[in-house]
Amino acid sequence: MAVATVEHPTATQAPERCCPLGEGPDISEREAEAYAGWFRALSDPTRIRILNLLARSGEPVCVCDIVDHFPLGQSTISHHLKLLRDVRFVVAERRGTFMYYRLNRQCLSEFPEAAGRIMAV
Repeated sequence: MAVATVEHPTATQAPERCCPLGEGPDISEREAEAYAGWFRALSDPTRIRILNLLARSGEPVCVCDIVDHFPLGQSTISHHLKLLRDVRFVVAERRGTFMYYRLNRQCLSEFPEAAGRIMAV
């Protein structure tokens, strides 16, 4: 009776890849962290709608006017605005006792380029 032998790769043999990738990612760890923050900020429907509201306004909008458009309290809207401000999608300015918000169009203009880099298109 014949005995079957099994070949085992040696330590010097590299495993064969099914689909060679070539080069690795061309986005640095730092860029990936920044882009992930952008997508996290956009992962909430309320924040998307706040950005849309600000985009449709030609002037900075008072937080009290933003609150009027949502079934949420002022503290919740302020929290969403803080997250958008942290990733620089919006800019805030104080006028007296009120905060006014506007889109940071320069930051948002970089978003399509970032998406293109991520998807390599």
